[in-house]
Amino acid sequence: QVQLAESGGGSVQAGGSLRLSCAASGDTYSRYCMAWFRQSPGKEREMVAVVDTDGGVTFADSVEGRFNISKGNAKNFPDLQMTSLKPEDSGMYYCAARSCSGDYCYCGHYSGIDYWGKGTQVTITS
Repeated sequence: QVQLAESGGGSVQAGGSLRLSCAASGDTYSRYCMAWFRQSPGKEREMVAVVDTDGGVTFADSVEGRFNISKGNAKNFPDLQMTSLKPEDSGMYYCAARSCSGDYCYCGHYSGIDYWGKGTQVTITS
């Protein structure tokens, strides 16, 4: 098992930037698909970015061109770099992982996630 803990959330004005990190502990040597999700009140948890087991990165259409993935520190899952933030980006952001075997693994839907962090709140003010 792996334990995940997000950090870096906060409140910024629209147009600003934030960087979220995900610290992993436990079994960090197994093979994982890694992802960032977010959820706003009354809405379904949605994928923001996925790093699949081939190292490919997929972003949600709503954040494409504004968000990026960068390599975190040792034992950290990839950071989520968020720029040009909008009020609609507000929500609870979760680091997530899916334990994988086989040749390829993708984890773009919340139903396929095995491990979740507790989340970090992001609030964008207009």
